[in-house]
Amino acid sequence: QVQLVESGGGSVQAGGSLRLSCAASSDTSSFSCMAWFRQAPGKEREAVAGIFRGSGYTAYADSVKGRFTISRDAAKHTAFLQMDSLQFEDTAVYYCAARTSSCLGSYLLGRNRFDYWGQGTQVTVSS
Repeated sequence: QVQLVESGGGSVQAGGSLRLSCAASSDTSSFSCMAWFRQAPGKEREAVAGIFRGSGYTAYADSVKGRFTISRDAAKHTAFLQMDSLQFEDTAVYYCAARTSSCLGSYLLGRNRFDYWGQGTQVTVSS
């Protein structure tokens, strides 16, 4: 059973930066794509960014474009989310997700398209 473990969350002031990491417990070569989602209190889980494991093609939610960058290190079975210019509205629990079957660009931001999920890491931005 593959496990995804997020790290790097914490508290930061508005305008600051954080870098999240997602480590897989096994070889991610079976992953076609990975993504980050977030869930704020009282809200539904929403997509943040996704990436193809092979080509590195990426997709972003409009709310984070130009501020967040998703990347992956296939050799180290890890995905990253660099978050800059953080805003109070970015406060949420952030989840890593991975898909094993074929991935399309339209899947990268689809909550129901992923097979494995991490336990989440809290990001708190103070204004």
